[in-house]
Amino acid sequence: MSARDGRADASPAQAAPACAEDGSPEGLLDEALRRAFWQSLNRAPLPAMSALEVAARVVGALYRQVAQAHEGPNGCRCGWEPDPDCDLIVLEANLAAALLQPPEPDLARMVALGRA
Repeated sequence: MSARDGRADASPAQAAPACAEDGSPEGLLDEALRRAFWQSLNRAPLPAMSALEVAARVVGALYRQVAQAHEGPNGCRCGWEPDPDCDLIVLEANLAAALLQPPEPDLARMVALGRA
């Protein structure tokens, strides 16, 4: 509570997650990647395909880094064994599935139906 006005402080550490946020590890990573992508484009606009090509190169670089972290006797012991051929098929399938999904509702584009 703020001593001055009796309201609760809205510091980042105490802020509640947005309604659309998913608390799962996958949802948190999804949200972080989306935010980073759009914030980067807001700072330095690029044509859509150029931005997506950069994103694809970054995903490829991340794959290589994660694969290297799983190699050799000192590698990660989670049990995943990198297989670029099969893994690429899975990544392509996820990309295709994302393209076929209907767009998620976006409050910024919704028509207001009334006033509060």
